[in-house]
Amino acid sequence: MLQPVLPLASLPDFNNDVAGLIHGYLFTPASLPQRLNAREAAQLSQQQLPESTFIWLHINLNHARAERWVQDHFGVDHDFFDEIHSASPRTRLAQQNDALLAVLNDVTFSKEERSTQNATLWMWCCPRVVVTARFRPVGMIERMHQQMNELKFAEPDAMLLWLLGEQEAQLEQVVRRSSQAVDAIEERLLSAAIKTNRRELGQLRRMLLRVQRLLAPEPAALFRLLNRPPKWLKREPLGELRIFTEEFSVALNDLASLMERIRLLQEEIAARLMEQSNRTLFLLTVITVLALPINIVAGFFGMNVGGIPLANNPHGFLLLVLVVLAFTLVAGWLAFRRPRD
Repeated sequence: MLQPVLPLASLPDFNNDVAGLIHGYLFTPASLPQRLNAREAAQLSQQQLPESTFIWLHINLNHARAERWVQDHFGVDHDFFDEIHSASPRTRLAQQNDALLAVLNDVTFSKEERSTQNATLWMWCCPRVVVTARFRPVGMIERMHQQMNELKFAEPDAMLLWLLGEQEAQLEQVVRRSSQAVDAIEERLLSAAIKTNRRELGQLRRMLLRVQRLLAPEPAALFRLLNRPPKWLKREPLGELRIFTEEFSVALNDLASLMERIRLLQEEIAARLMEQSNRTLFLLTVITVLALPINIVAGFFGMNVGGIPLANNPHGFLLLVLVVLAFTLVAGWLAFRRPRD
């Protein structure tokens, strides 16, 4: 039986703001989740919690004493905070001593700006305590908090699986919206807005590469976890983790196909731009060839020397125009004639 939470002395560590505690809950099988403040959570950490009962703490890492408070009262590994300070936001799920370490990312996709904003969530999960930590607000945590009474997590791994499902749904949403944007660009490909299409495709490709780096789980760590899970992790969560692995693989394959499609569209646009450049260069070459006879004749007759022909002929100008026109027609015929096969 859990002992009733007794009032403790007003110490700085037991203040929610000082401890950096955003959300704190006690999950028990027979009742709804019970909200905890920092004082109550610290007292429960000193008690032996019954089976299927655990504490969830969501902390703000921007508070200076949040790490020390969690380590002192809940026995969180130092490796967990080393992982946070390693500046590696890529999604990861691995075993850390006798606990589970999860690095998740919450991605917000902006269809208008063709960009994403992400917030990283670090999660430390053991049979009696679950700690989630963040620097920036994480949307999936707020959605989970709003549905807390309906979700009724029976085990800590159920919370982890729910968050993984949210991340997988975000990945599918990014792929679906990006595919719609690529469809629109592909329809405009025949229009005159090639440069705009090229810029948007480049932004989409860079954004998808970033999403793939953030949301795709590290396969090596995930396979190690599936092959050598912690002893307290039951068979059913392992089966669901394998299902999530397959779903992530399908979403990542769709993402890879979409990136390949974008690459082909970029190559098509580059080929069209090259063709336009070649046509412009050909037109400039033809104009230069057509202007060559008149430049040569004007150069010869513009010399300030004696003996210039037709100088005293009243029809000299007309004769020169006819000569230049004849040479221009010949040069035009040579430039525009079709080569024989």
